[in-house]
Parts: sequence; C-alpha cells; structure tokens
Amino acid sequence: MPESPSPTTQRALRIGVAGPVGTGKTSIIGALCRTLAERISLAVVTNDIYTDEDARMLRAAGVLDPDRIRAVETGACPHTAIRDDVTADLTAIEELDATYVLDVVLVESGGDNLTATFSPALVDAQLFVLDVAGGGDVARKGGPGITRADLLVINKTDLAPHVGVDADLMVAEASAARDGRPVLALSQRQPDSLAALGDWLLDVLSTHRAGVLVPSDPGPMAPHTHGPGEPAHTHGPGEPAHTQGHGGERHAHDHAR
Repeated sequence: MPESPSPTTQRALRIGVAGPVGTGKTSIIGALCRTLAERISLAVVTNDIYTDEDARMLRAAGVLDPDRIRAVETGACPHTAIRDDVTADLTAIEELDATYVLDVVLVESGGDNLTATFSPALVDAQLFVLDVAGGGDVARKGGPGITRADLLVINKTDLAPHVGVDADLMVAEASAARDGRPVLALSQRQPDSLAALGDWLLDVLSTHRAGVLVPSDPGPMAPHTHGPGEPAHTHGPGEPAHTQGHGGERHAHDHAR
C-alpha cells in the first residue's frame, strides 16, 4: 500500500515532465508509476493539442487506476498550457487532489521545442527529457529547459550505438551546460537507471514534505516562431497580447501571466 502523505503537506507535489516530441516523456511517466506506485500515491495529467492519446496509452498500460490519469487538450501549442495560462492543468490537478489522497501529480507537457518550460505557478519541480536519437549535440545547444530544469534526463541510452551517438559524451556535455545541476542517463533496459529516477523523485518529495522546496523558474522560452512569416516572440512576463498562427489558425493570447 502507498505510504500516507505527510500531515505537514497541504497538497500533492507537482512534477512537470517536458521535452521534444518522441523523447519518451510518456514512457518515463509510466516507468515512474510502475516503480513507485506501491510506495506513494500518484496521479498523472497529460497535455496534447487535440487528443488524449498519451493518457489513453498510460491507462492501457495499467500503470495506475485509469481515473487517476487525466488528459488536458490544450487546443494550441503545448507550452501555452504549461506556462502561459495554466488554468486547465491546475483545474485537473485540483480535481485529482480533491478525489484522492495524493503524494505526487506528474504533469506531462505535450511534445514541444527545446525551450519549453513549466511555470512555477503550475509545478514545484520539473525534469526535461532528451533522447540520444535526437542527436548527440542537442544537450550542448542549451535552452532554459536543458540548462536549468531541476533534472535533465538523457533517455534511450541503449540506442546510442545504433544512432552513432556517444552517450557518455552527451551526458558530459549536458552536465557542463547545467553548471552542476543533475543529469541522469536513462534506459528502460537498465533497472538501476530507473531506480535512480525514482530516488530523485522521492528526494524531491521529501523536501516538499519538509516544507522547504522552493519552485524555481528555468526562465522564459527563447525567441521562436510558429511558422513561416510569423514574427519571433518570447513568453516572458509583461509581454503584450499578440497574434500567432498554430496550424493555420490565428488567435491572440496574452503572455503576461
């Protein structure tokens, strides 16, 4: 049976999981649930633009009671729901917290670019996921998620020999870019690496329960565009509302939240 949450904690710890499409965010969340479900009480919130596919995958895998896995359809680029306007995700989290006695809620961003980060208003800590198939040079290119997330995961290291990547070098370059912040080389074929990921989460939970965890903000997204002809923009505080295209649809939203 999962352990009871600390009575000093008023709500569950919220952990964000971000990273580009295909890096293995959903599989990492599934692995964490399998690893820790007997020890702590977990729930999951997934983000996708127009689908609940990630939530359905986790439910089908049987990693948790299906009702503990909720899907948010953002209707826009995933970073809008994890940074610009976190209302939908907060609502899903609060519904789960009101239904279950939870230790941890894992919040998965939809696949986004290398600059996507969670607002500290949404999560207490965040991990950023890269994978070796994305290229050995990706980690050293930087970006706020890579350099300043609470944990950087280099995933699918078992594939490195098959894609011509030196996984050890990739981890070393990631560590250099992060100024001592933790980097974890992960393979689902290596139980020790999965255990290390679970230990990291339990350490963060312990800090949260002690009331001394202070959420940090990796920083606003770097300037980027959303398609040909679109002006570059950032997602920092105090920015005026602007119009941008998402899949041909144009809409205005305000990043000053």
